[in-house]
Amino acid sequence: MPAHEQSNPWAPLTPSQLEQRKIVSVNPETVSHTAATDIPGHWGPAQDDSWNLSRFRDNLKVDFHHNKPHDAAFSLIGVDASVANAFRRILLAEIPTLAIEDVFVFDNTSIIQDEVLAHRLGLIPLTGGQEGLKWLKWFRKPPPKDDFAAQATWDAEEGEDSAASVPSDYNTIVLILNVTCRWATKAEDGRDGKALAKDGESDPNIRYVNSNVYARDLVFEPQGQQGKYFNDDEDTQIRPVNPDILVAKLRPGQRIHVRCHCIKGIGADHAKFSPVATASYRLLPQINITQPILGADAKKFARCFPKGVIGLEPSSDDSDELQAVVKDPMKDTVSRECLRHAEFKDKVKLGRVRDHFIFSVESTGQFGSSELTLDSVRLLRAKAESDGVVGTNWVLSYEGIDQLYRGLAAGNWTS
Repeated sequence: MPAHEQSNPWAPLTPSQLEQRKIVSVNPETVSHTAATDIPGHWGPAQDDSWNLSRFRDNLKVDFHHNKPHDAAFSLIGVDASVANAFRRILLAEIPTLAIEDVFVFDNTSIIQDEVLAHRLGLIPLTGGQEGLKWLKWFRKPPPKDDFAAQATWDAEEGEDSAASVPSDYNTIVLILNVTCRWATKAEDGRDGKALAKDGESDPNIRYVNSNVYARDLVFEPQGQQGKYFNDDEDTQIRPVNPDILVAKLRPGQRIHVRCHCIKGIGADHAKFSPVATASYRLLPQINITQPILGADAKKFARCFPKGVIGLEPSSDDSDELQAVVKDPMKDTVSRECLRHAEFKDKVKLGRVRDHFIFSVESTGQFGSSELTLDSVRLLRAKAESDGVVGTNWVLSYEGIDQLYRGLAAGNWTS
């Protein structure tokens, strides 16, 4: 660093210093420079770090990597960690979905207890017509009678919307599960299960009928106006995302007959309402080769990283030796293996880019991953608008969130 830059730490930062403060350093045993320094006033009055919409627009970048129906990956560049984490938390806990809330057991002679059966049913992801799911209103469930504090709060607020606590076609979806296991018969199934069992057949799917209860056995029962939104079309009916989820196993004479009430909810209330199996991000790894690594050392250096991270190219000094170059840092896991070898000391620096977030959003199937991502930005934008988040000292204003939403919405989600 030049002497004039060292002597005046309060001077405006140079381009190299601005770039360097984006890096979280990864050392052999520690991680350093973890705290952000782009805070107004941190570097003195000469360095302007106040939030600015035009600067945010110039620095914001969204790169799309892949978008499968239930799995999307993209890079969000130029935002603060608090904003990226807000999207992640919204995806996990604040986007409403449909799930089974109450199970009314009419008959259960299986070996699974009623409460365990209800728990398994509640965790089955459900989907249906998007228009109908948006039309469905919230159900306000009364608290348990033995929770006196919650009951007192409920009684005080009961007049606000009493209809919301009554199951109706506007707020409750009904699913019926009625399965009875029996021996296979020649007349009905074309095989005699008992005779096959005497001959040594051990496969329950051959000996019995309905020996396994699957999620596909849940039957949607439209109520009132629900038929308009969840009609006979396979894409609009309420159904399990995965029809092959095993609910229970039965043997001849055993039966499960239950009625399920499904309501809208959010992951903050219960994990069964979370629309994602996982929503996570990681910082982009940075590998800076400060001195040439050649020949056998280059091959050894490449083996210190996952396949595809380091490439071997002809040396720039016209020799016949191969030189290690960084090919794809996104594939790196930052294992620090290269820092454990003496021959690479002072030849490589590892780090992560502080404002480059690689998002991975895996949907449970109720909504597409790309739609969930846009919904999280819409929700954060609505929060910023309702809370009046404006001003130059906020990490991100409503205008900035709106700009981010436009960037994501305009992206190539089909790549």
